[in-house]
Amino acid sequence: MANSTEPQKPQNTKKNKKKGATLDTFYGAKIQNTEQIEEDIQENSPKSSKGNRNSPQTHEEFESERTKKMEALWEEKWEMMQKKFTHLQNQFDQTVKENQALKQELIKQSQNTKKLEENIKYLTDKVIDLENRGRRENLRIIGLPEKPEINTKLDMVIQDIIKENCPEILEQGGNTATDRAHRTPSTLNPQKTTPRNVIAKFQSYQTKEKILQEARKRQFRYKGMPIRITQDLASSTLNDRKAWNMIFRKARELGLQPRISYPAKLTIYFQGKVWAFNKIEDFQLFAKKRPELCGKFD
Repeated sequence: MANSTEPQKPQNTKKNKKKGATLDTFYGAKIQNTEQIEEDIQENSPKSSKGNRNSPQTHEEFESERTKKMEALWEEKWEMMQKKFTHLQNQFDQTVKENQALKQELIKQSQNTKKLEENIKYLTDKVIDLENRGRRENLRIIGLPEKPEINTKLDMVIQDIIKENCPEILEQGGNTATDRAHRTPSTLNPQKTTPRNVIAKFQSYQTKEKILQEARKRQFRYKGMPIRITQDLASSTLNDRKAWNMIFRKARELGLQPRISYPAKLTIYFQGKVWAFNKIEDFQLFAKKRPELCGKFD
């Protein structure tokens, strides 16, 4: 008796074919794996027998069913991909809108910050100017010896300085009286060898200006010892003036007749004209463009 020619059913290889992430799992779609559907179709395909081998009708039905399942699979995949893409596109559009809003807010904040910085600078300059105006009757005396007999009678010492260096002010009947005079800083630093400055506030602004003009013309002295007389200004203004020191000394060596005017402006006399500079950068640019000055202030 002949054995049946029906082929043995292939072993289930599902356990041996554990696939990794595929297109459907990547997009989060809970769809059967393509190979799984192929295996199901293969299992349900018509079996050949001795009396009926691959009937044309049965084969056509099998191919039709297979095609429909594959089409349904890919349509479902395509629909899931479109949904995922639409979701991602919406997220992207939302992110773009949020970025645009943040950019506008950043521009606005930057403008506000710039405006605040301008206001702060304006107020700072205003306070410094008010402080300088409050010192307009003051003179700063530099180099006056640090001795007890001087510190205890500064008002009298100032009168002696005026008599010694510009007696004509007294002869003209000028009011040389001072409201107060003191050392600055108030505490003596024993580690410093130079004497502290003296600040003197005069009752008359005109007298103070006359003394200052005379001090610009010649070296002042106190009992033969050289001293300097300058305008008393706010510390920030003094620092701005000190920044000109190197340029000032070089300009004086070149005969440019430099002067520092209020608050911290450098003026020079060059080629028959008076030139004024508010910033060191402006002067350096000016010097580079003049062959006579180029390279002499580097």
